[in-house]
Amino acid sequence: MKIVTFGASNSKNSINKKLAIYAAHLFENANVEVLDLNDFQMPLFTVDLEAEIGQHEVAKAFLAAIATADVLVISMTEHNGNYSAAFKNIFDWSSRINGKVFQDKPMLLLATSPGARGGASVLEIAKTAFPRYGANVKATFSLPSFDANFDIQKGIITNGEYDIKLKSLIGNFKS
Repeated sequence: MKIVTFGASNSKNSINKKLAIYAAHLFENANVEVLDLNDFQMPLFTVDLEAEIGQHEVAKAFLAAIATADVLVISMTEHNGNYSAAFKNIFDWSSRINGKVFQDKPMLLLATSPGARGGASVLEIAKTAFPRYGANVKATFSLPSFDANFDIQKGIITNGEYDIKLKSLIGNFKS
């Protein structure tokens, strides 16, 4: 089984990328490919630019990476209660090529933040919206207070309750 994972942020130190990588590696017998949104930078999407240059090759590459997945593990970064601009731009360019951006792939949808809500707002937005774009959201998980519940050096969730919950979701995950 191939898992494609990413944190929906362009931060070099993205806590959501760290959570996504941890979760993806919890799947048994999985080959994990980690995407970095910095590899998919494009100019800000506008219909005028799209009319001028057509479908962006970088968006095609993003969709091609998604196509290789058996399962998607995505951790959503919350910027002012919504998607990060970096993710939204990739999403916008990609959706113009294939309205089913997530290509009906089974998805584990995550979020974390330094705050006590753990990205709950963006997680709810994504959980509601992504199925319209071909996401087969099988499970969601929010990790609140990232700094208190995740060891960056070891790359693991340190709070036993949250770790058991995530492992249980993955153990029950049916693609």
